[in-house]
Amino acid sequence: MQHIMAFTRLLVVLLGAAFPLLLLFSPAVASELGVSYGRVANDLPDPSSVVKLLGDNGITMVRIYDANSNVLSSLANTGIKVMVMLPNENLADAASSSDKALQWVQNNVAAYYPATNIHGVAVGNEVFNSKPDQNLNLVPAMTNIQKALAQLNLADAIKVTTPIAFNAVAVSWPPSSGAFGDDIAQLVMKPMLQFLQQTGSYLSVNYYPYLTYMAQPDTFNLDYVLGNNPNPGAVDPDTQFKYNSLLDAQRDATYYAMDKLGASYSNMAVHHTEHGAPSGGSLRGGGGGHRRLLQAGGVATIANAQTYINNLMNRVLSGNTGTPHRPNADMNVYIFALFNEDQKGTGAGDVEQHFGLFYPNMQKVYEFDFRGGGVPPAPGAESWCVANASVGESWLQAALEYACGHGADCSAIQPGAACFEPDTVVAHASYAFNSYYQRNGRSNGTCDFNGAGYIVYQEPAGEFSASSLAAAFRGLVCRSCKLQTCKQ
Repeated sequence: MQHIMAFTRLLVVLLGAAFPLLLLFSPAVASELGVSYGRVANDLPDPSSVVKLLGDNGITMVRIYDANSNVLSSLANTGIKVMVMLPNENLADAASSSDKALQWVQNNVAAYYPATNIHGVAVGNEVFNSKPDQNLNLVPAMTNIQKALAQLNLADAIKVTTPIAFNAVAVSWPPSSGAFGDDIAQLVMKPMLQFLQQTGSYLSVNYYPYLTYMAQPDTFNLDYVLGNNPNPGAVDPDTQFKYNSLLDAQRDATYYAMDKLGASYSNMAVHHTEHGAPSGGSLRGGGGGHRRLLQAGGVATIANAQTYINNLMNRVLSGNTGTPHRPNADMNVYIFALFNEDQKGTGAGDVEQHFGLFYPNMQKVYEFDFRGGGVPPAPGAESWCVANASVGESWLQAALEYACGHGADCSAIQPGAACFEPDTVVAHASYAFNSYYQRNGRSNGTCDFNGAGYIVYQEPAGEFSASSLAAAFRGLVCRSCKLQTCKQ
């Protein structure tokens, strides 16, 4: 999985125009949704039970981290698409010997195909992070595996790729400055992209925007991270593209990094070979694990994981998968992971053990639907309506007057009343908007005000100030105006 990226250049920029900029998505080519089936655990069900679980839940695409015979045999005659993996420890052999690459393909791919619908071979996993001494063997190993597939007449049906962690994109903000690290850009990434282009394959990236948030929870708006819309968003100062999710900012940083290595890569697909959100645990300092960087307890919750994953799934299944830089981009995603895995990390409190869609007893950790049933992000989750400062004070004032004139209880923000201070249009508008929204049952359209308001799903905390609206707003009714806070 990815390193936590330190977005040192991140600036959350709100638009200053009267009308918020809307990102128009074009329906992309059909995207696919699958799972990463990790097995670093001692309590998982047997592969035949797992295959039934996949079928019962409409999961039609699986990635495994080896070419385990029991798993591949159990997946035979199911129609489920399978990506197998050449482990990192086999890279040197595959790179140095076409005969060894051919033997591996014969034993681990051809022996099961076509009964088992193998459609991809991942050559290694996050090699730049976990096996950097093999960086220069990566493309030669991919080339020899591809030659072996061609020799066995399998190259058209089975594509070769290698999953890289997102931190291979060393510069990621603003997205238009996206660039691969100097140590790999020309030596590895450019020949890799050439190989992928020549073979009709795709770049594979493991994305974890929620882990970026866990490392820096005070840097990002949670709704921006979870993919809840509308949210304040962030604007690339160079392109003026507005990003409504951290994921899209990371995706475009990847696309721009590819563009810098050659214009011919501008149409190459990028698949998400891992993409997840933890439902518990903390990031930890030390110990060498590249995701255990610091403590961030209380951020990884079941509700947040459900919101993130369902927003992701619903977006893939809807086909609205483009980005500002690539409006027609698809988004083939393997959600990490199928199960919580009890032998990962340093113990039960480690976030590594809490990425599963299912517990080992095959019960769901939270609700989701691979068939496109439109599961809500978090049933019963609280939400609030706050002002969008980017529309300007005149627009906010008009929306504030509308809310107060159509049912919002604005008595507490009158001169001399308990929540009059701070006397700013932004603060008063948030109070009035939220009152209107809550009194109308948080129903659709009651927090829009022609772009002047937006919904947040995390109760913001902090002082109620115009300069930090989202961090300040706490509800409807003032409890303690000495603290300048309002509580529902």
